[in-house]
Amino acid sequence: MIFDIITIFPELLQSPLQEGIIRRALAKEQIEANIINLRDFASDRHQMTDDRPFGGGEGMVMKAEPLAAAVRSRTGKHAEATVVLLTPQGRPYTQRVAEEFAGRKHLILICGRYEGVDERFVDHYVDEEISIGDYILTGGELGAMVIIDSVTRLLPGVLGCSDSVAKDSFSRSLLKHSQYTRPRYFEQVEVPEALLSGDHARIEKFRFVESVKKTMKRRPDLIAAETFTSEERKLLKQHNLLDRIEQIKTKAGPTG
Repeated sequence: MIFDIITIFPELLQSPLQEGIIRRALAKEQIEANIINLRDFASDRHQMTDDRPFGGGEGMVMKAEPLAAAVRSRTGKHAEATVVLLTPQGRPYTQRVAEEFAGRKHLILICGRYEGVDERFVDHYVDEEISIGDYILTGGELGAMVIIDSVTRLLPGVLGCSDSVAKDSFSRSLLKHSQYTRPRYFEQVEVPEALLSGDHARIEKFRFVESVKKTMKRRPDLIAAETFTSEERKLLKQHNLLDRIEQIKTKAGPTG
């Protein structure tokens, strides 16, 4: 998996790429990450990558020429590249999008800045516009790292435990169950008894119910989109959760 990050601030990305899971994936050559300085593709002696917007208005706009040259320098080597622009106007980034990207071979991540990017570059070179949330950052570098981190951990063999990905929050439309570790008692509160039983089937059922409860409380919008097997529905009914879930689905409506 190849990640190319096009940015005017390459130093912002150097440290995050040298820590944790990403560092190990790089060392094992499970991924390749290249930081490309956009200023190297500017044609003037001042290495300008932005200019004033036509029509006036606030701020500056990233120029099309250096961006196009930077992208061409990478797509010429890798024909299957997907060009992704990090922008608040993009498609919301979710676990499903991360899974989709994990199936690609090469992502070129464009770190937008200022008031945006010349639309002609977007129209001719960008395959995907992605937003990591409905808020504004000073640039797309943090968004690029979010994509690299979330996609890398989905790649086969990157995580030490293969079950981690399958049982993450958002692996289905449920948040992950609560977690506990030693000591057994903390400030007079004990770990739930089911987790100490040694009965794996009971533990799985307990965790499933806790996952549903947490999702209902914190993200009812996710519950509205979830479907359950007949066995799961029986278990939810035993815990007086099924009727409440149906109420949430009804309130959410057919597009919930």
